[in-house]
Amino acid sequence: MEERKFDPYQFIGFVLIAMILTWMLYQNQPQTEPQKNEATTEVPAVDNLPQDQKVNDSIQQLALQNSYGDLANLMTPKQTRKLSLSSEKLLLEVNQKGGQLVKVQLKEFENYLKEPLMLVDQNNSDFNIALPLKDGRVLNSRDFYFDADLSQRDSADILTLTAQAGENATFIIEYRIQPDSYLVDYRVRTSGMDSYLKPSGAELAWENQAFRNSKSLDYESRYTELSYRYRDDKVDELGITGSDEETVDAVQWISYRQHFFSAVLLSQKSLDGVYVQSQDLTQDEKLDEKFTKKFKAIVPLATDGNELDSRFQWYFGPTDFKTLKTYGAGLEDSVPLGWGIFGWINRFIFLPLFGFLGSFLPTGIAIIVMTILVRLAMSPVTYKAYVSQIKMKVLRPEIEQLNEKYKDNAVKKQQETMSLYSQAGVNPMSGCVPALLQMPVFFALFTFFPVAFSLRQESFLWANDLSSYDSILELPFNIPFYGDHVSLFPILASAAIFVYTQMTTGQQAMPQQPGMPNMKVIIYLMPLMMLFFFNNYASGLSLYYFISNLITIFLMLIIKNYIVDDVKIHAEIEANKKKPKKSGGFSARLQKAMEEAEKQQRARGKK
Repeated sequence: MEERKFDPYQFIGFVLIAMILTWMLYQNQPQTEPQKNEATTEVPAVDNLPQDQKVNDSIQQLALQNSYGDLANLMTPKQTRKLSLSSEKLLLEVNQKGGQLVKVQLKEFENYLKEPLMLVDQNNSDFNIALPLKDGRVLNSRDFYFDADLSQRDSADILTLTAQAGENATFIIEYRIQPDSYLVDYRVRTSGMDSYLKPSGAELAWENQAFRNSKSLDYESRYTELSYRYRDDKVDELGITGSDEETVDAVQWISYRQHFFSAVLLSQKSLDGVYVQSQDLTQDEKLDEKFTKKFKAIVPLATDGNELDSRFQWYFGPTDFKTLKTYGAGLEDSVPLGWGIFGWINRFIFLPLFGFLGSFLPTGIAIIVMTILVRLAMSPVTYKAYVSQIKMKVLRPEIEQLNEKYKDNAVKKQQETMSLYSQAGVNPMSGCVPALLQMPVFFALFTFFPVAFSLRQESFLWANDLSSYDSILELPFNIPFYGDHVSLFPILASAAIFVYTQMTTGQQAMPQQPGMPNMKVIIYLMPLMMLFFFNNYASGLSLYYFISNLITIFLMLIIKNYIVDDVKIHAEIEANKKKPKKSGGFSARLQKAMEEAEKQQRARGKK
């Protein structure tokens, strides 16, 4: 079960959709500092270092020698290089100094600038193992100089990094890149250092600044977040805006999701006392912005007899539900498909359906076909809603007469109105049910398209990337809440919503309740609000709404002109009025309750 924290952007989208559904119900009712670049191929000798650094190194090594003798060898400058490991899917580079990953490239993908897609590069990440010593000081792996052994076993590249602290004391980091896989095995261990290390306090610290890989920085940032999964299968995440932090127990994995790509740390054992932090680096939509978020995790490492031996796996790959699911451990739960029933609809209906259609159709056509299928499946609901609307329209003159006749007696007015409904055989709530049935579908699709990996860099008509906005005009200025470009699909979707609104309510009187906002004004504001909100959203989502509203308009015209006969419905209502009134049922109980309320009101008036 997935627990979602407050997402203001999805909340705004839900509000817009809720306004549309409310209208359906209504009409049927009465920044960070730059990091320094590390040395690349060779580390200078101590004599060539700046004076301050030579003094610091000398003091540190002298202190280590006095306390632990050969342990100082761990930090002795030596020749270093960057070693490469590769598979069909990944290219990794590891620096001998610190044993750190300095490059992770996904070979099969490019970013929006058609450059190699990097998850780690240009010092955007920092991996460090902190080893607490018994005298209170801490050794950090980022300061160690390791000897490297690169080998192959079972078609897998294996890199073993060893820092020799003495004849029998070593600190070892091992990477194993699995063939044709997005997984990398990562092992950290010590040997013969039990006399130096404290029995607890060792920890792994992992920092990463998420690269911008999409055209819309703001949109990508909305779906870039740190999430983690507990051993009980529950998934939680940090906030996507501002800064957020937590300390959590029983953690199975930690995911740094960069919208469509993820770096995930998986543990073989349950992790307790894990500190996670997220910071939003996007203040404005800047063309030269490089990063979206800064993530940090501090993971306590358990020791056995004062020796360290911890095994992890890294997943570096696409945030694609189907791909993640093949690796187990519930990695697919890091994809935000929506909570509750919306997530279930996406997981078991829309993901399989869209995957099937996309297997033999171009992506844009697959969206259109799926939209047609969804609207056809919902057509009985549309029909019910329209019939209810026609019935209410037929009764409106009589209802207005009752409103005028009993304008000073609200209870009597409601009583007579319900009596009219009962005589005509009309259920005023019947128009609400169809709209309510559509609500889960609306919300599910709103969360589906932004995380559909198969939309990424797929073109359709003028949109060159259905996972991002479809700009047809770049503006020399920025419009608040709109952006610095004009997207066409949101314009078409808003126009279709406006036409549909005109068809259903444009010629109808919208009764105004005292103290309530003008519903007609709100209805006409909705297309404008959607135009602004969806201008920076995925063009695939706007395409869906455009086609969906076109189909709805088409279905309404068919129902109105070829299926529903207004005259026949009016005759049925008149015939129902002549039938004997049935006793019992909801209407009768409501009628009786109103009569009792009227009696009590009269009794109070006589006192």
